[in-house]
Amino acid sequence: MTTTNEREFSVRPWGTYLVLSDDATDHKVKQITVNPGQRLSYQRHAQRAEHWFVVSGEGVVTLDGTDRSLVAGDSVNIGVGVAHRIANPGAVPVVFVEVQTGTYFGEDDIVRLDDDYGRAQ
Repeated sequence: MTTTNEREFSVRPWGTYLVLSDDATDHKVKQITVNPGQRLSYQRHAQRAEHWFVVSGEGVVTLDGTDRSLVAGDSVNIGVGVAHRIANPGAVPVVFVEVQTGTYFGEDDIVRLDDDYGRAQ
């Protein structure tokens, strides 16, 4: 994890994230990029909900076992405790803005149910 102009930036096995806003007590905003052929871990959170807005690319989001295709301009709400992930089956990166709402936004609020990179609990 590094800081870019005071903003947290992290490279992950699936792509990157950049924190756009994290100084509020009730929300956090990230820009997430998922590289072609990659996907996030299938995960849930106990203390936050998320709203994803796709900026570019095409992805497949999984919510509690149900898949749905997303393209630029689409959005999805992910409630507290809902298992979720996004996959990028395409040839270009998927970029989306994630707005987290809740009471806690630390990376340790991730329960990984399945992970392509050996990080599942």
